[in-house]
Amino acid sequence: MTTQRFLLKGGKVLGTQTADLLISNGRIEAMSKSISDESATLIDLKGSVVLPGLVDLHTHLREPGREDSETVASASRAGAKGGFTALSAMANTSPVADTAGVVEQVYRLGQEAGLVDVFPIGAVTQGLKGEQLSEIGAMADSVAKVRVFSDDGNCVFDPLVMRRALEYIKKFDGVIAQHAQEPRLTVGSQMNEGIVSSKLGLKGWPAIAEEAIIARDVLLADHVQSRLHICHVTTAGGVEIIRWAKARGIQVTAEVTPHHLLLTDDLASSYDPVFKVNPPLRTEHDVMALREALADGTIDIVATDHAPHTSETKDCEWAEASFGMIGLETALSIVTKTMVESGLLDWAGVAQRMSMAPAVIGRYSNHGQELAVGGPAHITVINPTKSWVVDRDLVLSKSRNTPYHGYELPGLVTHTFFGGQATMIDSKVIDKAVQ
Repeated sequence: MTTQRFLLKGGKVLGTQTADLLISNGRIEAMSKSISDESATLIDLKGSVVLPGLVDLHTHLREPGREDSETVASASRAGAKGGFTALSAMANTSPVADTAGVVEQVYRLGQEAGLVDVFPIGAVTQGLKGEQLSEIGAMADSVAKVRVFSDDGNCVFDPLVMRRALEYIKKFDGVIAQHAQEPRLTVGSQMNEGIVSSKLGLKGWPAIAEEAIIARDVLLADHVQSRLHICHVTTAGGVEIIRWAKARGIQVTAEVTPHHLLLTDDLASSYDPVFKVNPPLRTEHDVMALREALADGTIDIVATDHAPHTSETKDCEWAEASFGMIGLETALSIVTKTMVESGLLDWAGVAQRMSMAPAVIGRYSNHGQELAVGGPAHITVINPTKSWVVDRDLVLSKSRNTPYHGYELPGLVTHTFFGGQATMIDSKVIDKAVQ
């Protein structure tokens, strides 16, 4: 197949420098104030911001075993629509991604879909049970070259198991991504513990359940001198522990989800299970602390925690509903709303937290690079002056559990290029990417 050339005209790279970009053979062939090339497909990006392709370090793709909720292919389409060029597939599939065979299957499904790079995350423990370490070394040595390990959905609650995992992954510069939830403090919990939960009569999920595990694990990481990543931080107290740990030089990184940057536990008053998520939506105080922490670098990245569920498991009573919400297609707009429009981040800061830093944490060497001549053509284009209305019936995920249905959001992602291929043009995903 002949490789198509694209000439991106007049966009603002990282929101500042206006430049033309010529894409060919999977790379940025040229980049300057004015480029002419009649052999290239011309795309006018005047008024748009050009970013390196987004990297999600926390995605639930559900395949294998739960294809009724999502598949690698459908999540790849949703990712491309949201401006992502790399997704990290969490291990809580069926069977669990705790062997080389399963992570290689997920990796190859991503290659077949061809819209984004899919990097499997391996389970820390066998069957996510928190008892015996999984085939960590075999997954690291597999075709998938796994470097991130997580039991997400479950906490690695046993401190001895967590210590052994942190020691093991040092051999190949891996990282343990911890779902910080002390299980004994959250039995039967349904939402954030606080005023709202008391009014609604729903069992509360205390902030200390998250903060206790974060505190324990940063001390363990310091003790064994290993890399720790804290998934979906939600509390102001958790932020302070991470800030303290970083000040001590402990190798800890952290993520926040878009929904925890915007939504609060007040939404549970509707008893709409679309707002039921793990960890839960917290208070306005927590939301503001998370935004500040993302702005000052205490929290390193934004990760979607895209968690698709079928209507049968979400359109039911709150207590019976599954935890989770989808987020790939709305993530950049939510960050635009909460961080850019508020002045907390500029576009370079967005690129750092949604592309460069997650690629570094995951050791995804071909992603998260600055847009420069010779670099990989993983590119996201957003028009910050355009808004759009979220419609759950139009999402590309197989599931519809978005908390933003009917929301008007700022910033329309218009184009995505993955390795020089156009995976989305004018906000329309191309299943067979144009090469």
